[in-house]
Amino acid sequence: MTAPEKLYFYPAWLRIWHGFNALGILALIITGISMQSSIESSQVVGFKMIVNLHNIAGIVVTLSYFVYFIGNIVTPNGKYYLIKPQGFLKKPIKQAIYYAWGMFHGMPAPFPLSAKRKFNPLQKYIYIIVMYMAVPVVIVTGLALLFPEIIIDKVYTFSGVFVTAIFHSAMGFFISIFLVIHIYIASIGKSPLENFKSIINGWHQVH
Repeated sequence: MTAPEKLYFYPAWLRIWHGFNALGILALIITGISMQSSIESSQVVGFKMIVNLHNIAGIVVTLSYFVYFIGNIVTPNGKYYLIKPQGFLKKPIKQAIYYAWGMFHGMPAPFPLSAKRKFNPLQKYIYIIVMYMAVPVVIVTGLALLFPEIIIDKVYTFSGVFVTAIFHSAMGFFISIFLVIHIYIASIGKSPLENFKSIINGWHQVH
């Protein structure tokens, strides 16, 4: 029996970014929910403090995003996000079927990880949507809400601030759902903690 291959998937800069980003996103979710809550008596921290913490977390996530974006340009990590036209829909559908049925019936993974494939097709698509669409929208709308004077007054008949806040909240909710799914998928492996260890030490074992 051959020993599992070890691949260095997570260089130091990516692991550091992942840590800061995860803490920032969690802080944004918690403070964002608190800001949406109308139950003032249940708040341990004052509303103004929650807003300040939310803004600080937003700045941390914004700065860390630029590290991520630039890092994917100047390091080989960016190649894992490239999408090829061949099997554009067929591959992620095949992976979705595996997640929904195949892995519960002992089927092998259709797209095992390798030195050339860090993400399966479904992961890749979702990561691109989240990191290159949803997160930028949250950042831009968050900065606009932080400086509301730059928001246009009206979007058709609606308040520009209201529309911006709706987009900000909707994308924040979408990222929250992604985070839950992301943690669940990360627990799928030879052991529930295997992938979490990989993001700490940088090495991923391919079985």
